Amino acid sequence: MCHSEQDDSGRAYAALAQHFAMLAEPTRLRILHLLRDQELNVGMLAQQCHCSQANISRHLHALTQHGMLRREARGNTVYYKVIDSSVYLLCTLACDKLSQQSQQQAALFGAARADAD
Repeated sequence: MCHSEQDDSGRAYAALAQHFAMLAEPTRLRILHLLRDQELNVGMLAQQCHCSQANISRHLHALTQHGMLRREARGNTVYYKVIDSSVYLLCTLACDKLSQQSQQQAALFGAARADAD
């Protein structure tokens, strides 16, 4: 899974788990989705996520500290931009897998229902 000299010590797995932990929060995923094609500030993100600015700021700080976002001050306003676009590949893979599982479950449910009729 991890191709690193750190594998034996477990540090690579801890870093990987921390990376996935950043993505394990729905508000952070929503923020990343909103920032995919544009830069936004805290107020804009709070409005679109229906969250307080303090809550959004906390998530933005975590994503920035983890190296997924960059912040840029313009006057009195700070804008955020995604700098780790690999996150979208991970999300696409996960969404595709979930969709596939959902289709399989629907097919099984449909087959079971047809057998019951």
